[in-house]
Amino acid sequence: MTANSIPFSDLAQGLREIGRQELLPRFEANIAVDYKADGSVITQADHAVDARVRQLLPEHGQHEPILSEEQARGEQARVLETAPAFWLVDPLDGTSNFAGGMPFFAISIARIEGDQVTHGATYDPVRDELFTATTASALELNGAPAAARRRPPVTELGHAIALVDYKRLRAPLAQQLASAAPFRSQRNLGACALEWAWLAAGRADLYLHGGQAPWDSAAGGLLLAQAGGAMCSLDGGPVFARSLAKRSAVAARSAALLADWRQWLAPWLEPAGTAR
Repeated sequence: MTANSIPFSDLAQGLREIGRQELLPRFEANIAVDYKADGSVITQADHAVDARVRQLLPEHGQHEPILSEEQARGEQARVLETAPAFWLVDPLDGTSNFAGGMPFFAISIARIEGDQVTHGATYDPVRDELFTATTASALELNGAPAAARRRPPVTELGHAIALVDYKRLRAPLAQQLASAAPFRSQRNLGACALEWAWLAAGRADLYLHGGQAPWDSAAGGLLLAQAGGAMCSLDGGPVFARSLAKRSAVAARSAALLADWRQWLAPWLEPAGTAR
């Protein structure tokens, strides 16, 4: 199946409807909060979107297996080990934000074939922004090319806006960034999929995260790549891998800026073979 053979625009519009119908009515509505075994937050909204996406994919002719954040780990592993291609789903990225009334959350889906991400979509229902890309198409925002709306990329670290998650970084690096950062300003949205989409759209210039699940980075990595950005893990490997293990992410809007960002980070990285 090729990138062009999937009716991805129509499918992504279905994702938009799900966000409008399942997330917006529940946002700031005092819905119940529960906690997973790892301590992360989950709500009825996560489950509702998960169920709707499972209906949406077959409606658009997509019958490949689904690997969702909300599945049991054993079922996730089975899909990874046995499915040549599958859909990777994060029903609600930024659940803590959603439950706390902070307007930074999204739905994110990606199609994986072998070790490659072929399709990616992230929908932000608060701002009604749908970010999409395939291996055969550039980044689009609400169905239109995003390139014309992006600000020119910066060329110097000192002028950059960075999206940085300090919580998952090793203490020496986090402390250095907090006290002597090489960039102009820093943000953290608390929703990985949305951060990747905003980086791809040119709203930030750099990215750093110490450990993401595959559903956090799959769609967003493709969005960024198709917008001309570059990325790798802290140890120089790929950000996305066909594995449930969390992987670090270092990214920038251009390959040249990424090289400068990695050069600055180099003294603070873990020895080869120990990076997360």
